[in-house]
Amino acid sequence: MSISSVTPAFPGVVRALGISVGEVGLLVTVYSIPGILLTPFLGVLADRIGRKRVLLPSILLFSIAGASCALARDFHLLVALRFFQGLGSAPLIALCVTIIGDLFEGRRRAQAIGLNAAVLNIGTATYPMVGGALALMAWYWPFAMPILALPVAALVWRGLDVDGSASHRRGIKRYLVSVRSGLRDRRILGLLIAGAGIFIFLFGSYLTYLPELAEEHHGAGSFAAGVLISLSSVTTGLTSSFLGRLSEQRSMAQLILGSFVIAATALMLMPLAPNLTMLGACSLLFGVAQGLSLPAIQTRLTDLVPAPSRAAFFALNATALKVGQMVGPLLMGLVIATLGTAAVFYAGAVVALLMLLLCMRML
Repeated sequence: MSISSVTPAFPGVVRALGISVGEVGLLVTVYSIPGILLTPFLGVLADRIGRKRVLLPSILLFSIAGASCALARDFHLLVALRFFQGLGSAPLIALCVTIIGDLFEGRRRAQAIGLNAAVLNIGTATYPMVGGALALMAWYWPFAMPILALPVAALVWRGLDVDGSASHRRGIKRYLVSVRSGLRDRRILGLLIAGAGIFIFLFGSYLTYLPELAEEHHGAGSFAAGVLISLSSVTTGLTSSFLGRLSEQRSMAQLILGSFVIAATALMLMPLAPNLTMLGACSLLFGVAQGLSLPAIQTRLTDLVPAPSRAAFFALNATALKVGQMVGPLLMGLVIATLGTAAVFYAGAVVALLMLLLCMRML
């Protein structure tokens, strides 16, 4: 609800509030800043005072500040409200996976994390269409969607029974020693780096430049590019929903390694695709890699990190993903400027292979 649902309304925001096309990008930037800067601290707070005590106020702030954006008719006020909405959303995804790790074990944990990833991909695939439909009525309607999080907050308040960890009963010194000890584990560090690497080629190569590749090589328009990206969301969701079953056949480390092989293969084949149908097949294959990689990393991380500091590590994981999301487009922008569109996908494949080698060594 935070980015993909409101970006279709950006042209209307520009017209209605009399701002430039460059300025409207601030609505994404200011929303993202709290997640990069504050997520680790909020993770520590969730470990120290309890998951629910951080989760519930965060959902309420996300919902109220987000829905209030629909009432703003001044751009500076809209930017300020987006900042507070971003503050509310900063710990949400990390806390969800943390709580799943607290509540489930073994195959059920892998299954639950996979289903969580599937739900995220359903949102990725559908919210742009919902936001676009609402923007046809008025630019501000997509911004009202976070009001739907209020019933979720009520469910969390009344129905979520999670004690979290006992870290608040331990001294802060022992807690920090636990976090530092975890960061010295090469497997945990490798998982954090691998997650950042995935977001480098996901956002840097695939999401940013697939439309350019489709237009340059096949004369496809924006609608066709959107369909190609949606195809990968479908296979990502389907694959991640079967993670529990796959975990019975292969270890999480094997699934992670396999995902990088599949991602590298798909990225290398994309510039070579002779038509849109084959490019769509490559997109479906890439979605399989995404459906394996992130849920498997989250599951393995849950198994490795100490429960009393689990929220802190998943907050670090979320921050690593955001760093990859930020670095990827910048890095691939340099590649496309010097070597051309096809090179962006070959460079993404190289990043995937580097992550494969790193994981083979560290996992």
